[in-house]
Amino acid sequence: MADVDGQRCISALLNGITQRFYYGNSDITEDLLKNELYAEMPQDEFHALHEKMRALLKSIASADMDQAQLEAFLTAQTRKQGGGGVSPEQAAALSRFWKTHRARVRESLLSQSRWEPGLRALKWRVDLHTSSSRGQLTNSPVALVELELGRTGENSEFMCLELDEQKVNSVLKKMAELQENIDSIVHHS
Repeated sequence: MADVDGQRCISALLNGITQRFYYGNSDITEDLLKNELYAEMPQDEFHALHEKMRALLKSIASADMDQAQLEAFLTAQTRKQGGGGVSPEQAAALSRFWKTHRARVRESLLSQSRWEPGLRALKWRVDLHTSSSRGQLTNSPVALVELELGRTGENSEFMCLELDEQKVNSVLKKMAELQENIDSIVHHS
């Protein structure tokens, strides 16, 4: 029965850590978790347990471990000598917890890593300018670009750009440079 209670407390601790660090619930604090789950444990022991579980969750989440990777990782953690490893009960709790929460934690990490505001849509067309603001006749092509930008859960903002041939060529040159830089990084990795 003590093993079941221990696993419940570890599961609740993992849930609290996840609420705080992955779902942004600032009401969940280390002190709250200690008082609710491990009231009898000395503060320094609880802090060590909290940090160990947090570090393990961070490793598991950042690697987005599948079940096989997780089992290998946890097996290695249970075989560690000294205080750096985890008990079999803790490993079992971590395994069950990750199986249940993997998709939601991954989605949270992805949403935290997105640039904001994001590009929601892009529309463009090429028109001919038939006259300038000074009334002169010109038949020069211009690219009209409309960008729809927005943050998650908010209304979009629209930005309209008008580019002449020289500006389009400049943008294309910058995009080519960007692609070259990306390619050089990808090929060196």
